[in-house]
Amino acid sequence: MPASRPRDAATLILLRRESDGPRVLLGRRPSRDQWANAYVFPGGRVDPSDSRVRPASPLRPHVEACLTRAASEARARALAIAAVRELFEETGLLLAKEGLPLNRHSPTWRGFAERGLAPDLEPLDLLCRAITPPYRPKRFNARFFVADAEHAQGRLGGSGELVDLRWFSIDEARALNLPNITVRVLVELEEWLTEEPKRTAQGRTPVFKMIHGVHQRLLE
Repeated sequence: MPASRPRDAATLILLRRESDGPRVLLGRRPSRDQWANAYVFPGGRVDPSDSRVRPASPLRPHVEACLTRAASEARARALAIAAVRELFEETGLLLAKEGLPLNRHSPTWRGFAERGLAPDLEPLDLLCRAITPPYRPKRFNARFFVADAEHAQGRLGGSGELVDLRWFSIDEARALNLPNITVRVLVELEEWLTEEPKRTAQGRTPVFKMIHGVHQRLLE
């Protein structure tokens, strides 16, 4: 059977910088799919409504430049908006500011609209991109964003798609039941935390993909 086309998806790594080291927000998926009972970052596929939402702030230029190497400007913005939406749906936390009114009748955006808020894209940085291997039944072209938790508001809760939401040190996270890609992303995050200015200046994004049956890490 030919491989299915990967769907665009976005994941948001919320980062809390503390005196004893950084902590990241992870939750466990209680679902019965390939990630059942695994701990993951909040995220999911891009929804059609993500393309129709006006954010309260734009992406920073270097983030937009990285995203548009593999997406249009409109799609790049939709990916970032999807990451913010998924964060709210799965954790109850908002990266948002006052902005243009959103559709109160949309179940997807009602939580923002009722507060008079719109997605805040300025805090987002782009860590990496990952494409699910061809042999997987569900495939995603996922962008992994990073944002400091100081920009988030609200209380941990969410829709129940993630349970046991907690802040973990990177060492604690490694001891959890993690998908392979999450393990790789944690390695990238550690490097990014020590080389953030250098990575920003270089403007290159790591991409994980399978080529001729071999997992590879490339730069785009």
